[in-house]
Amino acid sequence: MDDAIPTVDLGAWQAASPEQRQHTAVALDRALRETGMFLLEGHGVPGAAMDDLRARGREFFALPHDAKSPYAIGASYESGWLERHPGGGVGVPREDGAEPATAPDLHESFYAGPAHRTGDEVTDRYCYPPNRWPDPVLPGLRRAVETYTDHMCRVAHSLNELFAQVLGLPEDFFTRRAARATWTQNVSWYPSLNEVGTVANGQMRNGPHTDLGTFTILSRQQGVGGLQAWNEAEGWFAPPYRPDALVVNLGDLMERWTDGRWRALRHRVLAPSPSAPDEELLSLVFFFESDPDTLVEPLAPPVGGGAGMEPVLARRSVLEKLGVHLDATQFPA
Repeated sequence: MDDAIPTVDLGAWQAASPEQRQHTAVALDRALRETGMFLLEGHGVPGAAMDDLRARGREFFALPHDAKSPYAIGASYESGWLERHPGGGVGVPREDGAEPATAPDLHESFYAGPAHRTGDEVTDRYCYPPNRWPDPVLPGLRRAVETYTDHMCRVAHSLNELFAQVLGLPEDFFTRRAARATWTQNVSWYPSLNEVGTVANGQMRNGPHTDLGTFTILSRQQGVGGLQAWNEAEGWFAPPYRPDALVVNLGDLMERWTDGRWRALRHRVLAPSPSAPDEELLSLVFFFESDPDTLVEPLAPPVGGGAGMEPVLARRSVLEKLGVHLDATQFPA
């Protein structure tokens, strides 16, 4: 396993003896302390499911603007189409202390979430907003998303068990707090330089940020203008790429839950490069959180890192970072 970005075989982990797991756990713990990222093999997600979702996503992004506009999102927590145009759409917040973006990120996305409903209007609006499927123009997209996210939810629960075991916690520590987890599946298209025309100074496909949830599962494509990660030892660097591997990176909630022992991955996606003007990439990004009313209480040492972080309510924390400020009496109570 690479020291900075190890590769974990999920199937091998699940079948391993306690002694074999210990070797993997030590390397994984080190990587999550230093960078917050690893590669995952043996996950059981069929390549056909990835290929189908990418194909349906490309068909959606290739539609005329007027065909996509009925699905445009107006708030950061909604499902639907994130448009790419100056000053339009909503996206992930920049990392704390970062300079405001002078130009929009060069991507557009389609978002979908769980079909779970509680019957409470406020909870459902902010936690489980209805999906806006473009069935009249592209009926295959819904099927592809639902098939793929069934696999993502399975992998997410396995990862929660793995994280608990690495931390020396009961195996169900995270899973029992994720029976009604909020999540978002993002199909994100990074158009080519020939498509976007020009790139402003400092403009990227996705600017530097950390993700907001517990962790993210990414199926990415290799590219010149591709993913970069950051840590203190190396600064910005291109993480290793394996075609069949998923990328797992931690988000802000997991950094808080471990009280700074593990870190949320700081990452970005570079602008399209003049050296590859026809390069376009399409990423499948699954953002996983927890049950929305989970109180994320930083773990005490020696499990936690001792950073002294404050507890937060899971979904409220995510919404606030997205710029949604709820009254104290609103969800979650």
